[in-house]
Amino acid sequence: MEENKGKANNRRKKIAAFIIFPVLIVIGGVVLFFYREYKATHISTDDAFVDGRVHIIASKIPGTVKAIYVRDNQFVKKDDPILEIDSIDYEVRVKESQAGLETERAKLSEIRDKVDTAKKQLSGIMASMEEARANLELHEANLRQAEVDLKRAESLLKKEVIPKEQYDRAKTTYDVAVAQGKAARERIKQLGASLETQKSVIKQTETSLIPQQAQIHQKDAILQGAELNRSYTKIFSPSEGYIAKKSVEVGNQIQSGQSLMAVVSLNDIWITANYKETQLERVKPGQKVKIKVDTFPGKVFDGKVESVQAGTGAVFSLFPPENATGNYVKIVQRIPVKIILDQNTDPSHHLRIGMSVVPTILINSK
Repeated sequence: MEENKGKANNRRKKIAAFIIFPVLIVIGGVVLFFYREYKATHISTDDAFVDGRVHIIASKIPGTVKAIYVRDNQFVKKDDPILEIDSIDYEVRVKESQAGLETERAKLSEIRDKVDTAKKQLSGIMASMEEARANLELHEANLRQAEVDLKRAESLLKKEVIPKEQYDRAKTTYDVAVAQGKAARERIKQLGASLETQKSVIKQTETSLIPQQAQIHQKDAILQGAELNRSYTKIFSPSEGYIAKKSVEVGNQIQSGQSLMAVVSLNDIWITANYKETQLERVKPGQKVKIKVDTFPGKVFDGKVESVQAGTGAVFSLFPPENATGNYVKIVQRIPVKIILDQNTDPSHHLRIGMSVVPTILINSK
């Protein structure tokens, strides 16, 4: 009796096994099918992080820190004052440059006054020259008349028509006219020489204007440079964001180009996801992305693929790989994908640059 019961139980177990095993195979196949479909349309990676713009604040000039207007992790707006450098030395340089510029301008004004004076003297010489020429014409006319009168007197004297005294007066008048003509011509000659000399003076003085103007431009450039350096004593925020990595205090002596702090903008952040090259066959810009953040488990952020980098991460590293060697091992490369966040997915700016995330690209979402 018990033997019959044992055989019946074994028979039922075999029947159950024959029924359950195929069911499990079917369920496993269905699960495997949907899993493969899911993996084919949902591309994920844990090699991803929050990226963004970090504005490094550095001084353009050396100096002593006079005041700091921000503290660590403080929110600042664009053009808010951040730091001020003692400007006394730069004020002195500005005043020195201003004095140098004014001196050169005074020299230029002096040269221009000399040119104006020389031109006025030239005008006076030219007026005297015209007057001398007019006098010469008058004396030459008088000389011609005196010469005619002398010849007439000489002829009349030979005929004893006039006394010798009248002839002598005509001779004297002629000699005076000759002397006056000679003096007028000598005057014109002297004025001509003075005229050429004065022109040379004007030309030489005007020539000195060019280097003087160049000197003024140089001094003006020095002044502008000094004023620019003075303006660099006040440093303002280049963007809206949060102060980070502050490494300066009041009284510190800083150098130009020295990193002082950073301004991190959370209004313009994105996800940099380093996908394997074998995962990117169907990835295209515009596809939706679901983003999980390690800091906020259970919360999902939305985004979309913006672009795929033009090269692998290794290519842009400090020491890119050189595969033209005797020993070569193929390694699956990773290519950075830039994922931008939807506008309203993080209104409170919970995400911080550098956070680890797991983005999942929805291939069929576009």
